[in-house]
Amino acid sequence: MMRPKKLATAERRECEKAGRQAERAVVWLLRFKGYLILAQRYRVPVGEIDIVAKRGQTVAFIEVKARATEAAALESVTVRRQQRIARAALLFLQKNPPHSNCDLRFDVITVTQQKWARHHLDDWRES
Repeated sequence: MMRPKKLATAERRECEKAGRQAERAVVWLLRFKGYLILAQRYRVPVGEIDIVAKRGQTVAFIEVKARATEAAALESVTVRRQQRIARAALLFLQKNPPHSNCDLRFDVITVTQQKWARHHLDDWRES
């Protein structure tokens, strides 16, 4: 397995900044689409969720990926990352019981320079 090279500190900060900007833009996109934002950058020891949003009776746990291409963004949501998001989602639901009765979904929103943000609904399932 090939490991990605470590980024220099300045480059890492720039990537982090771009990611935060993408998340802010996605929050507004979701609000425009009728979602209620329940949490942003939800962090717990077992993982992190970029955005937790609700529309109707569906709670979506959303990973935002800003990359040069949509393919690169989708590829960066690895199985390990999905598992960390799922564990964080479980804790979110335990701490917010009213949302436990909702339909649950794991989405990815890709952000690239060439296209508008693209919302991939129900991108994966937790068993």
